[in-house]
Amino acid sequence: MTLRHAPAAESGRAAAPSDAPGARAARILAGASGLVALAGFLAGAEVVAVFVGAGSSPLVGVGSAVIDLAPPGAKTTMVGLFGTGDKLALFALMGILLVVIAAAAGLLERSRAPWGRSIFGVGTLLAVIAVRTRADATDFDMVPSVVGGVVAVVLLHALIGRLFRWQAAAANAAAEARGDEVVQLTPPLRQTPVERRAFLRLGLVSAAASVVLGAGARVINASAVNAAALRGAVRLPRAAVKAPAIPAGSSLRIAGLAPYVTPNADFYRIDTALSVPQVDPTTWKLEITGLVDTPLTLTWKELLDLPLVEHLATLSCVSNDVGGDLIGNALWLGYPLRSLLAKVGVHQDADMVLSRSIDGFTASTPLSVLQDPGTQALLAIGMNGEPLPIEHGFPVRMVVPGLYGYVSATKWVTSLHVTRFADEKAYWTTRGYTARGPVKLESRIDTPSPGSTVAPGNDGTVPLAGVAWEPHTGIASVHVRIDSGQWREATLANSVSDDTWRQWVYRWPVTSGTHRVQVRATSKDGTTQPAKYVSPAPNGAEGWDEISVTVRR
Repeated sequence: MTLRHAPAAESGRAAAPSDAPGARAARILAGASGLVALAGFLAGAEVVAVFVGAGSSPLVGVGSAVIDLAPPGAKTTMVGLFGTGDKLALFALMGILLVVIAAAAGLLERSRAPWGRSIFGVGTLLAVIAVRTRADATDFDMVPSVVGGVVAVVLLHALIGRLFRWQAAAANAAAEARGDEVVQLTPPLRQTPVERRAFLRLGLVSAAASVVLGAGARVINASAVNAAALRGAVRLPRAAVKAPAIPAGSSLRIAGLAPYVTPNADFYRIDTALSVPQVDPTTWKLEITGLVDTPLTLTWKELLDLPLVEHLATLSCVSNDVGGDLIGNALWLGYPLRSLLAKVGVHQDADMVLSRSIDGFTASTPLSVLQDPGTQALLAIGMNGEPLPIEHGFPVRMVVPGLYGYVSATKWVTSLHVTRFADEKAYWTTRGYTARGPVKLESRIDTPSPGSTVAPGNDGTVPLAGVAWEPHTGIASVHVRIDSGQWREATLANSVSDDTWRQWVYRWPVTSGTHRVQVRATSKDGTTQPAKYVSPAPNGAEGWDEISVTVRR
């Protein structure tokens, strides 16, 4: 039997019975068969992953591989388009691509068998490679992808075979009506309605079973470690060194202005973890290795017993564009990394610490920054008085004021390897980003929003307000300019330290019309923001934030 020749009913030589699929319907059904095979692949893989290990799921493995293999420009584009929704957008794009490929496989299997099955075979091989190259993967982790691939190939072959028999039965019925010779198949063809029901039954049952089993297994895999419940049981110890009280005047309390302290729910999240790692703190450990006198393994209980420190600090992502919101200010609780490094005895020729996340992400942090007594670099367990949110690194992450997150803010951290920049490269430095990543001086206009229309208050002014930052250096002044006029100094709010951003406001005596508003900041070392725009890659954005506002009286 071959699937390459259309039966007589489709060729137009005789009228097909009313329950026979036409040419277009047959193509649609073939494409749908490919989608059912895809569902079978995912369901089979997820079910087996329940027994092999949640990390062996190809769904996450392939998505993580896509993130890892994507060029830096693609990452910047995704973040620019979707912000903190970049992971959801990636899932959506992957889903669309898989649907298209699976439907194409069904069409090819109908017209040029076994090319459709070959597509699933290649896809299975890619999934196996993606899962096997994941951090801490074992050979057993390849099993779910292989099983899923077998399920998909078998399903596709069976469905297209049933579709062919349905079409052949319809063609035979038409041939018998004309008195022509009929096609003989093994097993023998049944009546057209019977073959039609056989195809539909196989397709619907397979699809339903795949959805139910696959969804159930995905839920089990996603909750293999119930980090939410474990986080809820954590009671943070009191800080041995509390952060200074937030001084009066740190918040200007202007509508539309970012709060001085960013709530956990509003804090930006940008990382390479497609699926948020679920880490059991009772089994968590940190290994400190490399150019040290005494390698150390630190457990969760040992970390909680150390004298912890509170520090309020602003963190920002290197992908944060001029005027962007990939930045936040929070109160962190943790143990000073300089104290931890002192315990192991760092060698004189070391200049970098390569931190590693449980999902394989790495960051290269200058050793001099971590050892600087003036830098409150922490191995953090708390955020704004709570255990770290799961998506922000629970149970343990790094917080280093003054450095972009890609070289310092490793979430779900599991190891610190003391080394040299000349010997090791981190995740983003291998993708063209600079290795040290100091945060650049920036300022942002929060209110009014770009393109908005405003009216003056009773005093004839409109508040222009925003935030400015250069953590570890501090902000000395902020100036605002209207329509290329003179720079006017804004009023700065107070701050706990130079490690946090500062709110600012300028009471603008407005005139009617549309105006261009620009802002620039000057740091405490005398540096003023440059006007020329520089894109975020490879070491952070530069330039003045600018908006257009229409004033109506």
